[in-house]
Amino acid sequence: MWSRRSVIICLSAIALAGTTASRGAGVLAGDKSVKIGISLPFTGADAHDAGLIKDGAMLAIDEANSAGGINGYRIDVLQLDDGTATAGQYDPAQAATNARKMVVDDAVVAAIGPQMSGSGKAMSPILSRGGLATVTPSSTNPDITNPRFAAQYRPAGKAIFFRTVTTDAFQGPNMANYFADTLKVKSVYVLDDGGAYGVGLADAFQAQAKKRGLDVLGRDQLNPKEADYTTTLTKIKALNPQALYFGGVAQAGVKLVKESFDIIPNVIKAGGDGVYGAETLKGAGFPAAQGWYATVAAPNVLLNPDAAPMIERFVKKYGQQPNNYSITAYDGALVILDAIRRVSAAGSTVTRDAVRDAIQQSRVKTLQGEISFDANGDIANRVVSVFQITRDDKHPLDDVLHQFKYIGVAPASS
Repeated sequence: MWSRRSVIICLSAIALAGTTASRGAGVLAGDKSVKIGISLPFTGADAHDAGLIKDGAMLAIDEANSAGGINGYRIDVLQLDDGTATAGQYDPAQAATNARKMVVDDAVVAAIGPQMSGSGKAMSPILSRGGLATVTPSSTNPDITNPRFAAQYRPAGKAIFFRTVTTDAFQGPNMANYFADTLKVKSVYVLDDGGAYGVGLADAFQAQAKKRGLDVLGRDQLNPKEADYTTTLTKIKALNPQALYFGGVAQAGVKLVKESFDIIPNVIKAGGDGVYGAETLKGAGFPAAQGWYATVAAPNVLLNPDAAPMIERFVKKYGQQPNNYSITAYDGALVILDAIRRVSAAGSTVTRDAVRDAIQQSRVKTLQGEISFDANGDIANRVVSVFQITRDDKHPLDDVLHQFKYIGVAPASS
């Protein structure tokens, strides 16, 4: 981890480098601007956490603009909603529409998002053909950046889907290792919500659980739109598993958390980063959420002193605590801003092709440490953090920072 002083200096340099504008009002010397697209599910079950992601990205962008922009460029934002009332959560069809809107807008040189992997799978081919890079702070399905699926998700050739989180190829297996090594689990039942993220995560967890000798007693898929899961949970209760693992997001997850407390209260329960968030705390509440484990596909930065100034600015600006994906969104915005800075500092026109190439070559000092990407767009850091929901009455019960207790790093597979 970088020292607080070095991080602050680096973040300031990204925002200020080459600026010739008035600092007071953030007015630019010239009349140059570029856009960054943001596509997240602001409608539906994950709206609150989408807002925290957006706020993290906007904090970095607003700070850059307040400092005069990036080498005289003002950064505008095209904000789009990929959630729909019909879906009740993220909607891949709407995500595809959003991708087309960004691609046809020549001023958009890069994007932040999506939040969900189902949206990422729908957007990636469109972004690829449009040459538009996106940096996701939370989409973890490994297929999108897997070179085996390059023809499907990046048909134009170059990587365009970059991540400031690792993938479920590590999030799922590492949590299976945690089950085996730390929780000493012997038997588990696996559930998913049918989405690209949920299925992929559950598959990865289940495969590693079997490798580690856990008895996988069964697997079921939860329809997010079903009213309740009593039948499935009653079947699971009869099998008497020691643990339950869920791959999925809030629409199904909130109901699962509430109902599993009533039907299988003494079973160890865990999920991926679809469980980590205010939506679980707000929707399921206590005591139902108490004890659930969740992972984040990134280092836990929230308790690191280096992040304290950013968190303070976030709280002052938005009136609530960030979560870890607010941090990865902030860092994702820093990656894009740094790419724009390097392109413009070289005297080149700030085009989406130039910004994409600059993102690919990133070595940006952020709150997570230095961010760099492999040839497929995946981040070099593969840390998976483990949390457990532990009620803290000293803080609001939907406060992610204080209700999700950090346990440690999940064991990586050898």
